Amino acid sequence: MLRAEGGRGGLVELKVTRWKRYGHDRLYANLPEGTAVGWADVKTGDITVLVAEYRDDVIAVLTDHLRNSPEGVAPQKTPRTPKAEGPPLLPPLTAADDLSTNRPGESLLGKSGPGLIKRFVLQLLRRPAEWDSWRKGLAGEQRVGAELNRLERHGWRVLHSILLADKVDVDHLLIGPGGVFSINTKHHHKRAVWVGDDSVKVDHGKPAPYARKSRAEAKRVARVLERYCGFPVPVEPVLVFVGVTDLKVVATQLSVRVYQERQVAALAPLSGVLTAEQVEQVYSVARHRQAWSQVPPAAT
Repeated sequence: MLRAEGGRGGLVELKVTRWKRYGHDRLYANLPEGTAVGWADVKTGDITVLVAEYRDDVIAVLTDHLRNSPEGVAPQKTPRTPKAEGPPLLPPLTAADDLSTNRPGESLLGKSGPGLIKRFVLQLLRRPAEWDSWRKGLAGEQRVGAELNRLERHGWRVLHSILLADKVDVDHLLIGPGGVFSINTKHHHKRAVWVGDDSVKVDHGKPAPYARKSRAEAKRVARVLERYCGFPVPVEPVLVFVGVTDLKVVATQLSVRVYQERQVAALAPLSGVLTAEQVEQVYSVARHRQAWSQVPPAAT
């Protein structure tokens, strides 16, 4: 940690944290509240200054950490400063773009199906009804959404039904001191569920790629949040099962959190990942519809 005279006046502490993701290995120099002002590539020694007024401080602290790292990387002689400082800016938030007003299952509300009379006729005719699965999905998202909304009193922010560019939606997004959680809801009423590393089986049936898709969704969420926030945003995938009679998770399945609906309260006490300021910054990006409008799918 470096203590130096900063551009805003007074003593400034720069805390260095290491970040490894998507094949990158970086050292970030952060202000006390967590804002990144520069980073270094551990593999090449390249230093990038994100905020010009802290240039000298960033170079000093990252150079010291690079030289003393186990890799012993020599820092680049001429650190670079990006032409445009900071992350790209979103347009001012309007009511039409504010996702905080979305209800749980918002994307399914228009698909709840025909009235009771038509439903009865279809059942008599034994015709398959696609809206039946939509209704189950809607009920599941509403129940999980209600549980997540209770976490707001613990300092968490919750968003529901975030529609991505390719019409895929994130059921719920939980943002708080313990990080960001991309939550996928699955409603399997009175069924037994088994969760493995890459697949899920319902009543010993055909494997479904729920776990793999949840990981891909979390990576996709992290990419857009980090793009607009300008600092690392840890996003964990979560699978929540509704209405199941039994839920078994194999011991080696560590990459996706798995809960029944009432168990999501276990996320409430998590902390130490995002500062209060970072939580609000991530939330301000996540609630903006246009942040998600051009997000390409992540590799699975």
